[in-house]
Amino acid sequence: MRRIYRRYKEKVDYLLVGGWNTVFGYLVFLALYYLLAGKVHYLILLVISNILSITNAYVGYKIFVFKTQGDYLREYLRFYVVYGAALALNFVLLPLCVELLRLSPPVAQGGLTFVNVLFSYAGHKNFSFKK
Repeated sequence: MRRIYRRYKEKVDYLLVGGWNTVFGYLVFLALYYLLAGKVHYLILLVISNILSITNAYVGYKIFVFKTQGDYLREYLRFYVVYGAALALNFVLLPLCVELLRLSPPVAQGGLTFVNVLFSYAGHKNFSFKK
């Protein structure tokens, strides 16, 4: 088992940190949604939860996954570019799921997190934390 972990360490660590961040981001979205539903549109709540989630993810990926040194501002800005693209995709897909498929925003966002995981791994590995 250790040999398998060592072989795929970066991917396993990415999934662990990403799993935590997915739970964190989804819980922030849910908390905001249930606290502010009817007062603030769900897409604005999506942006707020993404800002908090992106910052949480950056710290985890930098320290535990890609283990890069320095370049904090450059990496953080590049990190936002990757998540900005993911957010743009989410901005298109979430309303489609809510308005056309008639899913509730929490259910739709829960399903879309899996799309974000695949997209963001490729972006962070090849752009945000590229050595």
